[in-house]
Amino acid sequence: MTTTDFATYIAGLPRVIVGAAALFRDADGRVLLVEPNYREGWALPGGTVESDDGETPRPGARRETAEEIGLDIELGPLLAVDWVHGTARPPLVAYLYDGGVLGEQELKAIRLQEEELLSWRLVPREELAEYLPGALGRRVLAGLDVLAEGTGTAELENGHRVG
Repeated sequence: MTTTDFATYIAGLPRVIVGAAALFRDADGRVLLVEPNYREGWALPGGTVESDDGETPRPGARRETAEEIGLDIELGPLLAVDWVHGTARPPLVAYLYDGGVLGEQELKAIRLQEEELLSWRLVPREELAEYLPGALGRRVLAGLDVLAEGTGTAELENGHRVG
């Protein structure tokens, strides 16, 4: 195979978007959510992995968290990997990491990235579906279950467990 053939082959391969986020909680178990200004609804701190620049999911989640909420925290275990089918975009592979429990000092230190975020809040598990409908909400609940049960990383498709 020539270099040109290989480049053509690579260009023809399917594309996916890779995202990575952190699941932060407070001492009462409430989940930290952020409100983006570029779309409706709420999200977790995180974003797109800059894979074209060599970034991988864990450092991507840490970088995005530091950019979005001003907290540069080493992330814990991988809680879930979710394949989310796309309609107006390529599929998304979403990595969810344990951000840990934030104390009062860390919560007071949150500084939002004003270019992307309007606000943040702590939401109890029973209210998460109101803020995070669909695959993201199911992914967060699966991550909370992994933390509670100690079962290891959850494999998900559109937020539903598989395998």
